[in-house]
Amino acid sequence: MLESELKAQIKKIIKETLGEDIKSSTNNEKTVTLEASGRHVHLCQDHVDQLFGKGYRLTPKRELSQPGQFLAEEKVKLIGKKGIIEKAAVLGPARSHSQVELSKTDSIQLGIDAPLRFSGDIKDSASVFIASAENVIKLEEGVIIAKRHIHMTPEDAEKLEVKDGDIVSIEALTERPVVFKDVLIRVNEEYSLNMHIDYDEANACLFSKGDKARLIK
Repeated sequence: MLESELKAQIKKIIKETLGEDIKSSTNNEKTVTLEASGRHVHLCQDHVDQLFGKGYRLTPKRELSQPGQFLAEEKVKLIGKKGIIEKAAVLGPARSHSQVELSKTDSIQLGIDAPLRFSGDIKDSASVFIASAENVIKLEEGVIIAKRHIHMTPEDAEKLEVKDGDIVSIEALTERPVVFKDVLIRVNEEYSLNMHIDYDEANACLFSKGDKARLIK
């Protein structure tokens, strides 16, 4: 074999080997996709009826990352002690309890002392008025700032070596990397692997769509 051919073959082997090492390292890294979640409203059917009419069904506009969830065509107005937020997103389908998820910035704008809670934990949370073009209701409790969390399937949980209810830290692999602590793991067969942060958190790490985060046990 000529010396030039030998060198070429060696280079090829090295390149292929390094490529496999890089690929293996990337695959083994415990990463999840980040998703910035803006302010939004979940409504129970009774509140849907009050705001839009008896028997009304929310109109799907766009599917969300979590299976079965959608952004609705309908928008509502949030009215607090100090301010108003126009055209707040409504997510469907209707739930058993109404809930409004805000960022801290939104909370300040409205003049609402919304507590930091895991989604669904609304007992003794903040209150707000919700208005449509047809009616206005007072949500006595249900306004929160949602804690950071990661949705995943049982298969994802096994690969990432976590379980439902675990609290982990993650490093946002963004333009301005940030370590977020106190992140809840939520496991369900119907979930899709995503980590949800609000816009305040997204701005803090200079988030861009498609960015990922690395789990830190």
